[in-house]
Amino acid sequence: MSLFSQIQKLRKDQKGATLVEFAIIAPSFMLLLMGTFDIGYTVFLRATFSGAVLDAARDSTLETAPASQSSIDAEITRRMQTINSSSSLSFSRQSYFDFADVARPEAVINDVDSDGECDTGDSFEDENGNGTWDADLGASGIGGPNDVVLYTVTLTYDRIFPLYGLLGQSQSNSMDLTTVLRNQPYGIQSGRDQVSVEPCP
Repeated sequence: MSLFSQIQKLRKDQKGATLVEFAIIAPSFMLLLMGTFDIGYTVFLRATFSGAVLDAARDSTLETAPASQSSIDAEITRRMQTINSSSSLSFSRQSYFDFADVARPEAVINDVDSDGECDTGDSFEDENGNGTWDADLGASGIGGPNDVVLYTVTLTYDRIFPLYGLLGQSQSNSMDLTTVLRNQPYGIQSGRDQVSVEPCP
């Protein structure tokens, strides 16, 4: 058999072509699979997290909540660590007199430069009674009867696939969930009887 015919035969030989094609396609396909699974896992984690936070928020509106606040937080942590053992959570509670007060600054009156800020020469209504102007008039904590509570939980966790590490990004991710609920009317709500007008610093 001549050299020319051997070359012709080699050109027609398809053995091993599938292996080469697979080697080309496999990395992209694996990245696509890992990305899809990571998105699905994140959706599942957020749904579970949302349910846990809403359950805890409802428990936080009860009269027994101040005494059981740490156990309420511990239950959310337990539920999330069952799904992702590396997860950690942080909690924040701000209480307000009414829904309209949530994340609202204390009212500035005699606003000389009309910028909405408490500047020298202005005065403000000290609605939370702490003697200083606050950009958020909420009080830290769970509040009292009929108070409105802004409940925020931050979940930090490691992703299950090393996809982001391979791309030079952090394997850690976080998500925040916030809900606003009114406490049960288990007593008389503390009013704003003593709102005073104070000078801005």
